[in-house]
Amino acid sequence: MVGQNDTYNETTKVCITLPPYINSNRIWYYFDHRGHERTPMEALLPRFELQIVAAFSFSQAFHFLLKRFGIPTIVSQIIAGITLRHVIQGFNLDPENIMSSFTSLDILDMVSTLGYILFMFLMGVKMDVTMIHRTGKKTLYSAILCLVVPFLLGLVAVERVCTFWDLDGKDRRKLIIVVVAQCLSTFPVIACLISELKILNSELGRLGLSCGIVSDMICLILSMSTIWVMSIYRKSTKAVLIDLAAMVAYIVVVVFVIKPSMIWVVKQTPEEKPVKSLFINNIIILALGTAFLSHLFGQYVIFGPFILGLAIPDGPPLGSALVDKLDPIVSGLLIPLYVTLCTIRVDLLNPRCDDDLFKSTAVIVAVVLLAKFVAGLIPPLICKVPKRDAIALALIMSSKGIVELTAYTTLVNKQIITEGMFGFLFLTVLVTATAVPVLVKYLYDPSRKYAGYQKRNIMHSKGNSELRILACIYWPDNIPAIINFLQALTPTRESPVAVYVLHLINLSGRAAPLFISHKMQMKTISDRSYSKNVIISFGCFEENNPGTVSVHPFTAVSPHKLMHEDVCTLVLDKLTSLVVLPFHQKWFIDGSVESEDNTKRALNRSVLDKAPCSVGILVDRGYLGRFTSKELSLGLGSSFSVAMIFFGGSDDREALTLAKRMRQNTNIILTVVRFIAKKNEISTD
Repeated sequence: MVGQNDTYNETTKVCITLPPYINSNRIWYYFDHRGHERTPMEALLPRFELQIVAAFSFSQAFHFLLKRFGIPTIVSQIIAGITLRHVIQGFNLDPENIMSSFTSLDILDMVSTLGYILFMFLMGVKMDVTMIHRTGKKTLYSAILCLVVPFLLGLVAVERVCTFWDLDGKDRRKLIIVVVAQCLSTFPVIACLISELKILNSELGRLGLSCGIVSDMICLILSMSTIWVMSIYRKSTKAVLIDLAAMVAYIVVVVFVIKPSMIWVVKQTPEEKPVKSLFINNIIILALGTAFLSHLFGQYVIFGPFILGLAIPDGPPLGSALVDKLDPIVSGLLIPLYVTLCTIRVDLLNPRCDDDLFKSTAVIVAVVLLAKFVAGLIPPLICKVPKRDAIALALIMSSKGIVELTAYTTLVNKQIITEGMFGFLFLTVLVTATAVPVLVKYLYDPSRKYAGYQKRNIMHSKGNSELRILACIYWPDNIPAIINFLQALTPTRESPVAVYVLHLINLSGRAAPLFISHKMQMKTISDRSYSKNVIISFGCFEENNPGTVSVHPFTAVSPHKLMHEDVCTLVLDKLTSLVVLPFHQKWFIDGSVESEDNTKRALNRSVLDKAPCSVGILVDRGYLGRFTSKELSLGLGSSFSVAMIFFGGSDDREALTLAKRMRQNTNIILTVVRFIAKKNEISTD
């Protein structure tokens, strides 16, 4: 087979053996029949497996070295691709090379592209498009200015460089494409960056994700328009109009047919039950089918799956089920393979930087990046965001990642840009992906909000003042124990208790975290309400204690490793004196351990380290006594006992203050046991 490249006047010969040699005989068979048998590495399957192992091993090795410097995973994958290229160049570059065979690289490209299609489908599933309606002015203005200003200044720069270097209309179109690609601020890139920085549920993280969603919607429209305009130069007017009509018809079908169908699937799934595998498998097949339709009608293959993902309700049960099924193989294997394969074609040792088109690209990229940074900086400063936070947000909006890398690879594959332009654009992705996380981590520290805050506790509160408690719920089983504990605190009209109930849910099936105040929420997002059982249970507790207890329910949906930030932030906002955390173990009625959750144990430790108030761990060993919290609230039943063990120190004095408050209830018998070391003098403070 002979291929002619008119752009570079190169001819490539590729020899393909039919039928293809897929499975090799064992290596010992080759040694026994040397000279009469093909080598094992000539077979496609072993060669493909070796390529996967090499790409994955290199990327993991580099990530192991670079992660301690705060450099994200994509940089390790890019460096792995560059390294693999130069390792391959150390061998003989013939078509039979075990790593660079044309046939095997085509197979690798196909598999990795499938991974990218599923990745963009999952990013569409994780996106909450309704956030666009809830964004503030600074979010909206930042997202719009980060696209409009660089685009306009980029067009001006294109005209100037084309005049200066006397470039023709074909080169001008290439540079305009570069401007469009550089203006992108896509949600997948921003979400991956914020997740790597572990600031998802911080103020800057939420602001960046909101800007990313608004920007991504604008970028989607802009990129669709660009592809449509480009197709005018390659197709007839009739073909272009057919493609446009098909694209519009697909969006209509997604909005009015597929989205209602997905909502129906959610309604058919019982509470706390997984979605049927039949629905999940059909949705995955539908995503791959829409990729085929996108390619058929002139759009890039990710267009259909991404739009389909936006129509699927994020979070549990449907969005979470899709993410749990696909994300391990997509993010764990296929995306590292895809990024490595995209960068394996870049030759940094022989850059083509001597032509005018390369110089023009460098000037335009510099202008667009600078304009993008300044445009992202101005709205936060006008809205009186701190300077360091505003700079960090502008850097996040200027970051580059897998979406830009895909765009540049697609452009060079379609011969829209040259290899020299691709090499320089690739370097911009590598530099920004490396520098932006390091700079943002230096500029923004979420824990600085605790600086100068005096730790609150129960002991220093006024005797009859309102006691503010933050009660955290991990599982529904925690509700009875916490209500019993709160009832034992003896709330009265003279000494009321304000309970802020925070239901902590692991982030799954969506990219942006949620923090919901259920008393302020006038309308639910969907038919399924978060924390329904928690709201009802504590609502009854409040009704049983009129005038003495006020309950304020909240829900935080965030990753396990970042949940302590939600807890500590709510403590600061509500000025609570005590945080009550459930113990990480649960027991059977016979005393044996039912379950142990180490993620909750790590969360409790993080709250103990960082909480700006007192923290108590509530260990629930089962039903205490014969009477319910409702009966206790009405003064029914006999008394029950509370034991207080006092060794000394600030923590024990805090617990003693809490025990004294319980003593106000005549149904509670308080026993304080003080331990004193033998033959040591103990101060009586």
